[in-house]
Amino acid sequence: MSRASIERRLADLSRELGAAREELRVLDEQIVHFADSADDARLRALVSETPLAGREHDEAAKTVSALQRDRAKWTERLEALEARQDELLDKMMETDS
Repeated sequence: MSRASIERRLADLSRELGAAREELRVLDEQIVHFADSADDARLRALVSETPLAGREHDEAAKTVSALQRDRAKWTERLEALEARQDELLDKMMETDS
């Protein structure tokens, strides 16, 4: 693989890494927001003891769980991209030798 080809792939990976990191940042913000909402809904459900309040808490908790699953997937993707970047950097070092 030529050095120019490796550099192009690294540039593409850099963009993908940036997008993955941004997605994780957004998910982290959403998780904090919805976790707070779920806590509030849980407290309302405890105080009011109504079925509606219980459903609101369940829905908020489901949202947090879904966001956490998405975050785990994006974390795995980020780790895979970083591993690929390391491989390409190693290849670049080999071409320099």
